[in-house]
Amino acid sequence: MSSALQESVYRIYASLHATIPLDPDAGLGGKLLYAGELSTPGRETFFAANIAGAASIGASADPIAQREAIRDGVIDFLVTSLEEALRILKNEIRKHETVSVGVSIAPSQLVEQMLDRGVLPDLLPANSSTNADQQARFLRQGALEIANPLPMDSSFVTWSVVRDFSRLLPQLDALALSVIPETDHLRNRWLRLAPRYLGRPAQRQHGVAFIEQEFLKFQSLVSASASFQEFQTEASSNLSIEKWQL
Repeated sequence: MSSALQESVYRIYASLHATIPLDPDAGLGGKLLYAGELSTPGRETFFAANIAGAASIGASADPIAQREAIRDGVIDFLVTSLEEALRILKNEIRKHETVSVGVSIAPSQLVEQMLDRGVLPDLLPANSSTNADQQARFLRQGALEIANPLPMDSSFVTWSVVRDFSRLLPQLDALALSVIPETDHLRNRWLRLAPRYLGRPAQRQHGVAFIEQEFLKFQSLVSASASFQEFQTEASSNLSIEKWQL
């Protein structure tokens, strides 16, 4: 489940970058994204927006979805009205800070209120729980629809550790970073921030996209590292590396 979640979030994250390139420092700081429902697939969009540095807003009238969104770190704040959400969002957008806000009303109601108030998101997904007319109105006013994920010549690679993960995962992350160009702000930011924002699903498992040459170099570095000897001596099952074609 964790691998599938990370791969799904990474695809959306890469699509955000394809729509509006991430600033090397601020990412999508200062941009507002409408993520849709607090449940799937909206929650994956929230995660991607958080990692990208955007401000994001979505909604759900379902108390269970609301509680899960707060519990899982999908959103930072749960409020009861658009007015409350805007008070939080305006301040954080002005500072180019990351923030995610859920509103405890139906998404269709929130969207209609946003249109009536002239609240224009910079970004919205194609399946954002808006109807065709609402989506078209946002787009006519200048919102950008998040680009569909493009075919990639890379695989999503995960590495997971069963024991002592708080010490060993950062070492594996450092090896992964060493094979990614410093100018690749997309993947450098992902490796730095995804574990923080994905929370429990990333507690024992991290990952990123690699082209084949990078993956082979990463495997070689892991095999040659001192920590790899620990993986072997502690238990051969302590480390797992897997990859899926994106």
